[in-house]
Amino acid sequence: MILPWIFGVILAAQQLNSSDSLIITKNGNSVSHLNRMDFSLPYTDLPIIDSQKYNQFLNQLDEQYSIEPENAIIDQSGNIRTEQVGYQIHRQAFTEQFYAYFFSHKQTRLEIPMLTVYPKVDSELLEDIHSMRIGRYVTSFNSQNKKRSTNIQLAAKAINNYVIFPGERFSFNKVVGKRTAAKGYLRAPVIVRGEFSEDIGGGICQVSSTLFNAVDNAGLKIVQRFSHSRAVPYIPPGRDATVSWYGPDFEFKNTYNQPVLIRARTMGNLLIIKLYSSESIEYIPRKIPETTY
Repeated sequence: MILPWIFGVILAAQQLNSSDSLIITKNGNSVSHLNRMDFSLPYTDLPIIDSQKYNQFLNQLDEQYSIEPENAIIDQSGNIRTEQVGYQIHRQAFTEQFYAYFFSHKQTRLEIPMLTVYPKVDSELLEDIHSMRIGRYVTSFNSQNKKRSTNIQLAAKAINNYVIFPGERFSFNKVVGKRTAAKGYLRAPVIVRGEFSEDIGGGICQVSSTLFNAVDNAGLKIVQRFSHSRAVPYIPPGRDATVSWYGPDFEFKNTYNQPVLIRARTMGNLLIIKLYSSESIEYIPRKIPETTY
């Protein structure tokens, strides 16, 4: 970083009191004390900031005090739950004040500056797009298979209430994320190179396949889809969409003029996925093969 070096050259002749500290506050309360020497590059008489240490410290503050915004959602009763704003550290403002302390002695306290972060989906948007159904598909599964059922429920929950804005792409792998035991996914049967095996997250391909058919029913643009290497029992032949974290993904694009909302849930032995949008949407639905359930 050039700026610390310039300040270092200009202020090299000044005497720096390495014993003075900077008090970091949050809402007026002291949360940390910094010492200039802790952030100075060693083996030099120049006041030069160790940018790596400084960035690590700023990242730690971000993790500790930043709050992610929460989108508005529709709960299981069909009620809209209001969004929550988030907050993150204003890194530029913090850095400017830190430099004032480091190079000029003029700063003794630093209140952490915060920025408001607004959610992507608010209740007003959901109110507009949650009533007009544009796509639907239902498949059935064996609810007695607890491991596979758990995986289906987790993946359905991950895509539920997701909103795709006009021009945006939806990636199943990106939205659902890596399927791990830490997230609650269990080992269940999967198809690998045409053979049955077991792996973490087995069964989620039923979610991606059901979603594909709901998306296709809504007339949205399919960007990427792959079929299994052998037939699967929960969907008509050729209507599946296999996914794997290190392999194939299912992607589609919202080519319409309005946002599209995904509603996904399990009910007994049924996986139900519906797509909604605004009543002003201009869309062309497709007729697709139904499945028996």
